[in-house]
Amino acid sequence: MDDVADRRARGQGTGPKSDFQTHLRELEARGLLVRVDRPINKDTELHPLVRWQFQGRVSDEKRRAFLFTNVVDSKGRKYDIPVAVGALASSRQIYAVGMGRRESEIGAAWMHAIANPIPPVTVRKAPCQEVVVTGDALKVSGGGLSALPVPISTPGFDAAPYFTMTLCITKDPETGIRNAGTYRAQLKATDRLGVRMATRIGGAGGYQHWLKYRARKQSMPCAIVLGAAPVVVFTGPQKLPLDMDEMAVAGGLAGEAIRMVKCISIDLDVPADAEIVVEGVIDPELLEPEGPFGESHGHVALEDFNMSMQVTAITHKKSPVLVSIISQVTPSESSTIKKVAYEPLFLAHLRDVLGIKQVRQTVMHEPLSDLRPMIFVQLGNNTPHTEVWRALQGAAALKGDWGKIVVAVSEDIDPLSTDAVLWSIAYRCNPIEDVHIMPYRSRGHAPKSGPRNEESTMLIDATLKHPMPPLALPAKEYMESARKIWEELGLPALNPAPPWHGYSLGDWNEAWERYARRAVAGDWEESGRETYARRRGGLTPETPVRNVEAAPKK
Repeated sequence: MDDVADRRARGQGTGPKSDFQTHLRELEARGLLVRVDRPINKDTELHPLVRWQFQGRVSDEKRRAFLFTNVVDSKGRKYDIPVAVGALASSRQIYAVGMGRRESEIGAAWMHAIANPIPPVTVRKAPCQEVVVTGDALKVSGGGLSALPVPISTPGFDAAPYFTMTLCITKDPETGIRNAGTYRAQLKATDRLGVRMATRIGGAGGYQHWLKYRARKQSMPCAIVLGAAPVVVFTGPQKLPLDMDEMAVAGGLAGEAIRMVKCISIDLDVPADAEIVVEGVIDPELLEPEGPFGESHGHVALEDFNMSMQVTAITHKKSPVLVSIISQVTPSESSTIKKVAYEPLFLAHLRDVLGIKQVRQTVMHEPLSDLRPMIFVQLGNNTPHTEVWRALQGAAALKGDWGKIVVAVSEDIDPLSTDAVLWSIAYRCNPIEDVHIMPYRSRGHAPKSGPRNEESTMLIDATLKHPMPPLALPAKEYMESARKIWEELGLPALNPAPPWHGYSLGDWNEAWERYARRAVAGDWEESGRETYARRRGGLTPETPVRNVEAAPKK
């Protein structure tokens, strides 16, 4: 029994969906999709509306996918094609639905699919080619790309509508190995796009293909897929090895081969069940100014010279849905896609590849910082000092442009709570001993303002190194009892973040525990009688009792 069939038999989900619209129906059935039927302006309203669930601090489990069925633009044009935003990863639950798995199974599913890819199969007819637009139809006013309801992602700053949740398919001209990456594409004309493929270390596989086409002085075929089964789309941001076919990994996730079809105008294959495909060729020499565009590092990317793509065909289903994604400042849909897949990858690398068994959790900091620069590693108590530093170095080295700041914390610190991490740095880290700076790190995904080409990495050991006094909050049983009263009184809903109760950190003895038990029982006077008998003279106030009472008598 294969993996997907086995999970179905055990009642653990229905398995990944074969196309995007089936996924939308599943989200709606689960109450995870909001339909918006009133007119929404794609140029000024659509992305800001969905953005509010991130900027408004709506909790992850309450975030939703949105389907806009009445899309208009600033010139009053009404579009027949609906737009879906947030339908891939507004929340971890939505991502899990797309994977056809429980949230706890996602990391293992990726590792299994990468280790056990299933090559795609080719079909002759495909839903993504039910409608074909080529030739002069691409050039007419209001036709071609302008017939698609492409939203403006960052109104007030973006230079044009952009394709965001893309799967850009290219092929190595030497080996024939396919690459599928998620790259932004700016609408330039009804038949032209500006495509940005990252040139940095760890960047775009498509860019490596383009370098080979440029050396040959040949245009590079490129197919931009807009909307496909989530397990297909999720492979784009995953940054798989250049010699690994994303469609085969998608097959491993799906538990069956992905159906592919030949493009109409270029020599590439695309997912047969995709919503929309834009086919074209990228100039091997001439680059065109592209941008500004709001980027996921939290700043607007200014104009760069980037690839110029001449569109040769647009194909789509008879009734397609255009898929867009919330990116820019994190948290966002884009960061959730990466976070859900990458955190288990880092954990597996540290614990299984490097053999650091004390690693409990890895967390990539999401709000504002876009995951890549800051990584928190949680380790078990009493982890040897050398293993703490192996974990820090291992997390910083896994990706060339990830891990600018890596912090190790002990198991009582929730790495999802930045406040708790900062508290740990404040009281468990001596910078001169516990902070190391490593040079020669790739600058990675960051604004290009400024002259620097390289950066460094900061490693911080903020683990518990010796016993410390308890956390100064009421003990757990008293906080839990008080919460029941809070709820009985109908007070505002609580959303506690660890630490929300006190606990011992090792520096606590039986006498102090006895005093605390007496205090809550109302017997504090008994403790006062004991301490009265222990009075001493000739001391300075604030002298620790144990320093005196433990000292040998002269």
